[in-house]
Formats: sequence, structure tokens, C-alpha cells
Amino acid sequence: MIVDSVKKEILKRIKNAEIEHDVKVLYAIESGSRAWGFESSNSDYDVRFIYTHPKDWYVSVDLEEKRDVIEYDIIDEIDINGWDVRKALRLFWKSNSALVEWLQSPIVYVDDNHFAPQARNLLDSIYSVEKGIYHYRSMAKTNYRGYLKSSLVPIKKYFYVLRPLLSIMWLEKYNQPAPIVFDQLRGLVSENQELDEEISKLLQRKKISKEKEIAPAIPVLNRFIENELNRLEKYGEKTKGQVSSISSLNNLFHEVLAQVDSNC
Repeated sequence: MIVDSVKKEILKRIKNAEIEHDVKVLYAIESGSRAWGFESSNSDYDVRFIYTHPKDWYVSVDLEEKRDVIEYDIIDEIDINGWDVRKALRLFWKSNSALVEWLQSPIVYVDDNHFAPQARNLLDSIYSVEKGIYHYRSMAKTNYRGYLKSSLVPIKKYFYVLRPLLSIMWLEKYNQPAPIVFDQLRGLVSENQELDEEISKLLQRKKISKEKEIAPAIPVLNRFIENELNRLEKYGEKTKGQVSSISSLNNLFHEVLAQVDSNC
């Protein structure tokens, strides 16, 4: 839940970004721990958006040299940046997990009711489950080895390992993109009472702790993590996965530009 005063400030900054860069924001969401459901009292607001320039901006010899992101420094715990729609669709074609998660965020600030719904309709034909598994396995492995093998560990890093591991379990079970809300994912291990209780305790502690709080490692969680990482070695090295047709993404790109052009 985003309090009204913060939401108002976020919308103000999005509107200022549109004016400053002469763009139209198509879709803006919360992407971090507040969207995942395990924010701390002082967690940042991780605002991400997709925007488009006027149509003629893309008809240029130097298009590839033009900047395709908008980034701002973090001010008052609001971290806001965005991707140009062409960049976003090219990454979508490659099954970029960040974009796929943005499309499923439960906290939406701006929605033109065209780009995001149309992109979601393409998930089944575009998204590679195989690439998703590799991405989440790499994320879990990196965070576990980097932060959770000491006697004292950052509390929040457990979620940066548990969430990707549970996302893999979802991909394996349902063969479709995993939801980003942690409570939906943890249902996959609810039958493991000991594990489920430790996750509940960790969630409660995370929500009342400061963002960088350190605590003793939790053996039950570490055993689960190690077992899952060992199991996931069966996937071997990164594979290219199936490359989907880009024609549907080209069509969506043209539709977005036509819509923006007609509104100018």
C-alpha cells in the first residue's frame, strides 16, 4: 500500500519526466520490495516506467546512438527511472525477467490501458520459461554465496534468494511466468511446516526492521536454499532457449506510436 502523499509525489515526478524529456509514459509501476510484499519501514520506492517519444524520434540515422533510458537520483527514498518502449520490447523479446515482472506488478501508478494489456497477451508466445529459470537460478546463487554464508547475514537478502528459488518452482510447475507477490509464491512450500514457519517469522521481522539490519543466519532456510541450488544444477549451463517471432512485438510498437501520434 502506497500512502496518498507519496503516490501524489511519484505521479508529480512522472509528469515532470514527461515534460522534461518530451515523452509519454505508457505504464508506471512499483517494482521492488513494496510490490513483492516484504518491504521494511524505510524501504525505497522503486518506481519503473515505460515511455515513448513522438513517432519521428525513431526515424533517425543515429537512433542507435540516442539514449533509451531516463534515470534520476534517489531523492526522499523515491528511486525512479524508465525505459523507452523500443528498448522494453527488444528486452521482452529476449524474455527479460525485469520487464515481465513489471507487467505483473500489483502497484500501478500509470496505465494507458493499451501497452501493458497487449504485452501481457503476448507473454505465452514470447516468454521463455527456460531463460526465466536460468535468470532466477543465477540471482539466487549470487545472493546466497555473496551474503548468506556467514554467521551474521542481512535479513533482506534471504528474500533475494527465496523469491527467485520459489519463482523457479512456479515456472517448473505451471510453465508460465511467476507472480511477483511473495505470498503467492510461498504457497508452493506451505506443506513444509518448519520452513513455512521460519518464512513467516522472517517476514514479520523484515517488515519492522530497518533496510540493512543484520541477524544470525537461519539454518532451516539455509538448508532449503542449498538443497534447491544443488537440485537446480541439473539445468547445466545457460541455454539460448526458444527465440520467438518478433513480428507481434513490432505490431505492438507500431500501435503504440500510432496512438501517441494521434493524440499529439
